Parts: sequence; C-alpha cells; structure tokens
Amino acid sequence: MGIKAGLPRYELYLYYAVLGLAMLWSASWICEVSSANANRKTLKSSVRPGWYYFGRKKDTADLEWVMWFSTFREHILFALSGHVLFAKICSMLAPQVVTCLCVCPQHRSLVYMVYGVLAVWTSMGWAYVGLLLSHCVLLYSVSLVKLPWLCWVTGLSTLATFKCEPFVTWQAGLVEGDFDLRHILFYGGCGFTIMRCVSFSLENCVRREGSYSLLELLQYNFYLPHFFFGPVLTFDKFHVQVNRPVGSRKEGEMWSIGRHALFHLGGIVLVDVLFHFLYILSIPTDMKLLRHLSDWAIVGLAYTNLVYDWVKAAIMFGVINTVSRLDHLDPPKPPKCITTLYVFSETHFDRGINDWLCKYVYNHLGGNHCDVLKELVATLCTYSLTVLWLGPCPVVLLWASLNCLGLNLELWTAKLFSMEPLASFEMAMSAAMSRRIRAIFNTFNFWTIVLYNIVALNSADFAKLVAKRLLLKGFPFTTVAVMFVTYCLIQTIKEWERRQALLDDPDPLPPAPPSPSGKKKAE
Repeated sequence: MGIKAGLPRYELYLYYAVLGLAMLWSASWICEVSSANANRKTLKSSVRPGWYYFGRKKDTADLEWVMWFSTFREHILFALSGHVLFAKICSMLAPQVVTCLCVCPQHRSLVYMVYGVLAVWTSMGWAYVGLLLSHCVLLYSVSLVKLPWLCWVTGLSTLATFKCEPFVTWQAGLVEGDFDLRHILFYGGCGFTIMRCVSFSLENCVRREGSYSLLELLQYNFYLPHFFFGPVLTFDKFHVQVNRPVGSRKEGEMWSIGRHALFHLGGIVLVDVLFHFLYILSIPTDMKLLRHLSDWAIVGLAYTNLVYDWVKAAIMFGVINTVSRLDHLDPPKPPKCITTLYVFSETHFDRGINDWLCKYVYNHLGGNHCDVLKELVATLCTYSLTVLWLGPCPVVLLWASLNCLGLNLELWTAKLFSMEPLASFEMAMSAAMSRRIRAIFNTFNFWTIVLYNIVALNSADFAKLVAKRLLLKGFPFTTVAVMFVTYCLIQTIKEWERRQALLDDPDPLPPAPPSPSGKKKAE
C-alpha cells in the first residue's frame, strides 16, 4: 500500500502518548543509575568532574567528542576560522583578486588549496604533505589511462597500506612532532585523501574529452574543511560547485547559515548538559554493573547510544558544512536521524561516505536493486570496501556481516511479499490495516538495526546482553512491552513520512459539484 495511508487521529494520539511516557520512564532509570554510580571505581577514568555550577560529574567516554568540543576546540575553531578569513583577506588586499574570484572561480579554489596545504604543513610537517602528494600523483597518473578497474586496484592497494604492517608504521613515522591529535589527523587525512583520489580518478575515466589536471585534484583534496574529518564530496559535485561564478547570495541565505550555526551550538551545549545526568557511554563499558540494571535501563542505553552517535555526526558535520556553505558550496546533508530509520537501506552515520559508496559501488553493481544476485554482489562489495576503510578487525567484520545480511534479507522479504498469494492478501486489506501490519514487521527490523550497530558502537558483549534481556530473560513482559513501544515509534515515523509525502506530492482535489444555476441553464 502507498505511503499516504492514514490512521485515525485518536490512534495516533495513543502512539504519541505511549512513546513519550516510555522514553521518560527509560531516561529516569538511566539517570538514577548514573547518579548512584558516579563514584564507581570502574567508571573513574571516564566519569570526571564536570561544569562547576552543576556540581555533578560528566561522562567523557567519547574521546572524539571531547577532542572536538573540549580539548582541541580552540585549535579546530582557529583552523576553520582561518580558512574563511584567509580567503577574505586575500580579496581585501588586492581589488583585482575580487574580480578573479568572481569571474574565474578556479582562482577561488586555488586560494582554498594554498591555505589547506599551509595548515596541513604547519600541523603535520612537510614529510606528511609529501606523502599525500605522492599518493595524489600516483592515482592521477593511473587515471590518465582511463581504465576504471586499474584505478580501483591502485586505490584499494593504496588504502590497504594504511591498514597493514609494516607500511603503516613507516608512513606514520613521517609525521613530525608528538601531540595527542597526531594519530587521528594522520589516519583521517590519509584515509579521506585516498577516497577523494579514487573519486577523482573514476570521474576522470568517464570524461570523454581530455582529462582533468593534477592541480584540480590538489584543489579538491586540500580543501581544508573536508580534509581531516570529511564529509567526502565526490569530485564531480565539488568541481561543479567550486567553479560556479560567485555572485550575490540568495535572499535569506546568510540568515539560514547563521541559524544552522546557532542550532549546532545549541546542540553542543545540550549534549554536554545531558552528559552530566546520563552516563550513557560509560555505563555500557562496565559489564558487571550492567547485569544488575533493569531491562528498561538496558534497552534505553542501547537506543540512546545510537541516537547519540547520530547527534554527534550531525553536529560535527554540521559545523564543517557551515564553513563550506560560507564558501558557496553545497556539502552533503547531515545523516538521517536514527530514530526515523527502520530499514537497512537507509541506515548510515556519514552521508558523504554513504553517497560515495552508493555512487561508485552499491548502485553501480546493484542496478535497480531488484535482482537478488546483483544485490548480494553489490552489498558484499560495499561492505568489503567499508571494512577496508574502517580497518579489518573482528568487531568491524562482525558488524559488516550482520548489516550485509540485514540488507539482503530486506530484499528477500520484499520479494516474498510481492508474490502470490501474499500480494493478493495485502491488496484485499484497507490501506490503514496494511500500514499496521507493515509496522509490525518494521518493529522487529528496527531492533535488528539497533543490535547490529551496537556491536560497532559499543561492544559485542553489550549487544549480546541487550539481546538476551530483550528476547530471553525479559520474555514475555519486557519483549512485548518494548516491541509495542517500538511499534508506536514506527507509526509516528510513518505518519511523519505521510505528511511529508502529501507536502511534496499533494493529492489532486476532487472536481467541484455543478452549481444549481448552471444545471438550470443546461436544462
């Protein structure tokens, strides 16, 4: 049945009420556990003194969040602000540069590249810059042959050198200095450089007339806001956007950019405040403590961990995207909220990497994703590349295998329900009843997504504990209660999707009945 199938209003009000009460109930359990175990010895390394005026300790288990918004926030803010100011100062020092930036946009990308190279050199040293340049030159040279398979072999081999010994140790030794960010910046810069170079080489292969220049690759790669942490913007999109003539901004565009910046700032403050009351990242590391928690606390921890990871990705990429929008670029949108996901095909935490994989691997091999065999090959290749990108290890392999299985099961289930007699049964139902039955299947799918991704975000042991409490130890009360609450969540998502679909594609209005006066004239 269609996405526009509606439900009675009173039924939706019931779903909203149940969902709100259940979330408050679960949050109260987590808050109580957090307060009671703030001084627990096993959490001492991650639960540390927080803001003075709160008088509470703070969850600092996520090193990436702490790095971005506590330890190195001044450095990151300085680098991103410098990127914006450098281009502005260049245009102010020489009036003719302003003309170049408007008439010849390639000069604008050249300014961005110069600042990016200087920033990378200052933070990581010339040897590191030389290493990246060597990879860029290698993949550029291969792209001139115009053989996509050769670009893939070279790109994947180059990416593997950052995951395998002794190549990793040798290349990491080229970074100068010893600072806390060294490890993160090294792997982030190298990994994203290879992804960008592969995108460039594949786009160069499909270009019919001539080839892109090495300078265009360097401008693409050394765009600082995307250099270390992403998101990945495929070369075809970057090349079009950065070479557009820059005129006056659209009406309200600066207001929109400022509003999004304030929204992300508010999100940072809100997350930091919640970390003083909900130790959602530290508690799952203590298995002994977890075994004494209630089922609702365990389920709430699993769900909030996924929501937090989405919030973190949305804020981090949102900060970077704000700078990109100031440069007149259209960066990848933030990831789709995990709360609104109930199918594997839409699950992702990095929209840039997701778009890259879909364009060059998943959609390229899977076609229209209707053929079972093609879909299996596409998903296997996509997750194999993802494993190489993240770094092969047991947890990553398990996560990739489970998500690959889930994605294929969705297609197999859809194929099954499109066959007779199941297709006829659904056609005989009302649209509302079809929506309810589909929501039941989506409910189980939702928790499959949660459990599969908890493996990578937390640990396999935590995922096992959640599954045991949800399906075995908590059966039947916890299982039925949690599934019903999740069913309510799925229905609220479907209602939001229905309203969005009606806004995007309104139903045609029925023809107006003929007026009595018109009827008399006809007679």
